[in-house]
Amino acid sequence: MGKTLWRDRNESLDPETDYVEIVQNLTLYEFTWDITQALSFALFRTYAVPSIGRLLDETGAFTGAVQKRYDDTALLLEAPFVHGFDSAAGKAALRRINQMHKAYDISNDDFRYVLSTFVVIPKRWLDDYGWRPLTATELRASVNYYRALGRHMGIKDIPETYDEFMHLMDDYERAHFDFDAGGRRVADSTLRLLTTFYPRPLRKPVEVFSRALMDRPLLDAFAYAEPSPLVRRLSLGAMRARARLLRYTPSNRRPTFTADLPRIKSYPDGYRLDALGTFPVPGVGGCPVRHEAAPVPDTART
Repeated sequence: MGKTLWRDRNESLDPETDYVEIVQNLTLYEFTWDITQALSFALFRTYAVPSIGRLLDETGAFTGAVQKRYDDTALLLEAPFVHGFDSAAGKAALRRINQMHKAYDISNDDFRYVLSTFVVIPKRWLDDYGWRPLTATELRASVNYYRALGRHMGIKDIPETYDEFMHLMDDYERAHFDFDAGGRRVADSTLRLLTTFYPRPLRKPVEVFSRALMDRPLLDAFAYAEPSPLVRRLSLGAMRARARLLRYTPSNRRPTFTADLPRIKSYPDGYRLDALGTFPVPGVGGCPVRHEAAPVPDTART
């Protein structure tokens, strides 16, 4: 019974109205490590779209201050599901996210694609590496949560179902994944950062392990070498062994917040949501361009 604590709790909730609570349960209690890794890989995939990877490279945030950018992204994305979209903290995080995005000429199609990765990649990660997959209730709650996030970001034509998100992501990647030197620099910088979360002797194996979890289209887009079949088998075997072990451990009854994770290093004395993220200056790290495709909605300004 202990291991089914959060699944049972989520199944008692309504994914159409209680989606924030269900996402809290999944992320803070049930699958903290898995969802953190999945969302990191989701963002990593977006660098393989040249219009996204090139822009991130031009801002310099993901190459010159990658630890801070990683921390800020995680903390800002966490606030709405921990505190709710209508809370002071949720609104502050959404306002900051929208201010950053509004400074650049980002297409609505790119916004929809990034949003789709947040829905699809965690589901696929848990299917492949989790100790259990998401239930239909949990998957619908995840869809509803990210639909709400997208609305607060002013994104248009948001998919309504998981299958629509999945087809959007897969089709967009087939059409747009391509090598770009800027995207490769951002990917390299992020991959180096991920290795620093582990002791120095493990950093090279962690890099190889990370590439072994990447599919061929992603590797090709970054011009990364294909891991050997042995490395892929060992990596997959390690992840499946972990999943089997977790089936026999009790459910976590204490939440794990992003700021509690040892990989978040930029704010040992605390932080303010309205001070996180980038504040681009014309002529420095890329010239901000007024954005018309995804205006900041009024609900996110208050």
